[in-house]
Amino acid sequence: RNSFCCKYYDYFADGDGIAFPDESNHLNEERESALSSNFVPYNNVPMGVTHVKGKLIMTIPRRNPGIPATLNFISTKSPKRSSPSFRAFPNYRTNALHPQNLPDSSRIVSVYRTRLDACNRLWFIDTGTLEYNGTIQVQRPSIWVIDMNTEETIRRFEIPASIVQPGHGMASVTVDVDENNCDGAFAYIPDLLVYRLHVYSFAQDRMWSFTHNYFNFDPMHGDFNVVGLQYQWNDGIFSISLGKRNPDGYRPVYFHPMVSISEFVVNSRVLQSEAASQRSNHMRDFLKIGERGRNTQSAMHDLDLNSGIMFYSQVAVNGVSCWNTAKPYTPRNHALLERNDETMIYPGDLNVDRNGTLWVMTNSMVRFIYSQLDPNVYNFRVWKANVRDIVRGTICGP
Repeated sequence: RNSFCCKYYDYFADGDGIAFPDESNHLNEERESALSSNFVPYNNVPMGVTHVKGKLIMTIPRRNPGIPATLNFISTKSPKRSSPSFRAFPNYRTNALHPQNLPDSSRIVSVYRTRLDACNRLWFIDTGTLEYNGTIQVQRPSIWVIDMNTEETIRRFEIPASIVQPGHGMASVTVDVDENNCDGAFAYIPDLLVYRLHVYSFAQDRMWSFTHNYFNFDPMHGDFNVVGLQYQWNDGIFSISLGKRNPDGYRPVYFHPMVSISEFVVNSRVLQSEAASQRSNHMRDFLKIGERGRNTQSAMHDLDLNSGIMFYSQVAVNGVSCWNTAKPYTPRNHALLERNDETMIYPGDLNVDRNGTLWVMTNSMVRFIYSQLDPNVYNFRVWKANVRDIVRGTICGP
């Protein structure tokens, strides 16, 4: 169901805006100055959503000027079907760009999506990039980890240039961790620009990368026609989803490029081995498990571990679909759960929280890029559904 609707984001308006908590007089002055001179409501297009104990963490990547904060939150108690006030997370100072766009490791430049791990830590990639005026790499991309119990940053890992040069291809992160061994976490980071899968070890504070042909986009599925807008994309590996653990502690790791109708899998044992990343021939480490069918290009996907059902966004048809992992990965075993060419344009983020609730962000991005948004209608929506309720009576159901 539709939980939150937004036309566009303003600030300090009655129930419809971006608001920032009071911090200090100096920061309030800095905040007011930045907002008054650099805030462009139209350019604030939300991309990601993560539910964290009564908060929805929402991202606005800096793909255009005039964005006060890339990381924000709203309360789940905000009035439904309204444009709720945004607040910078964890605070405005961390989100504010340096006045001269100088590198500053205490600041966040641009974030696409966040994820909460089993240890109640929020992970995200700061791309370090302003994607306008020719693309400006303000600082090295970095991995951030925030303890959501205290809202304090507990780790910032600067990604070395030997791993990747541009940062804006790392648009999501998936965290593989046992809640009984939080220090043993691994982060899997798809890179849609350079077609690589990066792995970060929390324990080793070290990163390595895999390359494989399966990470590339499929040129046969790069043409899109959505709400009358025709365009061509070449996004490679885009989303990573985790399956249930095997008795040996490892698990299947599912992934797909956005420009593709195929799904692939690799065992986490392979990804967690830096030595394996250095092999020139992976033989059968990476496997294709099947195809979804025509016009099933997908951005994000996530697997509900309790039911074994995978949910995925369908960017070519403005919808959300599912697949039961107990069944073969063939078109007949997929169900289109919901689609709407007005209210669900570009489902750019999707994830299942620990309570078995599916969250989806739709943001009309294709209209923003190739046409224009109408500020008089709701352009951005957050959707939620109980995973068992939404698949009842479909091929995905138990």
